Amino acid sequence: MDIRYVCSDEEQRTDRVLGGVAERAGRDGIALAGTVQVADPGTPQEKCHIILALLPDGLRHDISFPLDPDVPGCRLDPEALEEAALVVNRRLPAAQALVVNKFGKQEATGRGLVPAIGDACERGLPVLVGVAPQWLDAFLAFAGGNAKPLPADEEQVLAWLHGACRAAAA
Repeated sequence: MDIRYVCSDEEQRTDRVLGGVAERAGRDGIALAGTVQVADPGTPQEKCHIILALLPDGLRHDISFPLDPDVPGCRLDPEALEEAALVVNRRLPAAQALVVNKFGKQEATGRGLVPAIGDACERGLPVLVGVAPQWLDAFLAFAGGNAKPLPADEEQVLAWLHGACRAAAA
């Protein structure tokens, strides 16, 4: 089982790194399943408005409740996240690796993309997870000491992914 994670204190850095890695890995011929968080150009960026690109094709999936910008609190729609997770699970058999944009509140309670992570590990696929600092302890407990950190650097993460996919195929 090869689980790696990226955790950055810089807001949105992890999203940028994972998005760049997924794009480049796809161009390099690595078949990915999973999610990356995207920001659509020209769309106002609201706090907690979450749009996922489902890998490998980048299909957009909005997992936010449509609330007024004045409404405080999290906008995550757990049902929409579960729908995205089902798509990811269906795509795992054709994948060489899994990318999960975020281990968050839903994953900390065993929901969200946790089943996909478990399935990918059972299949021997490399797993790359984005983790926000506030969820790092929960993620490390979930991984049971099996996860290793990667720097929030696209080149280093991509190099690991290439090597991990080669090792898994061998």
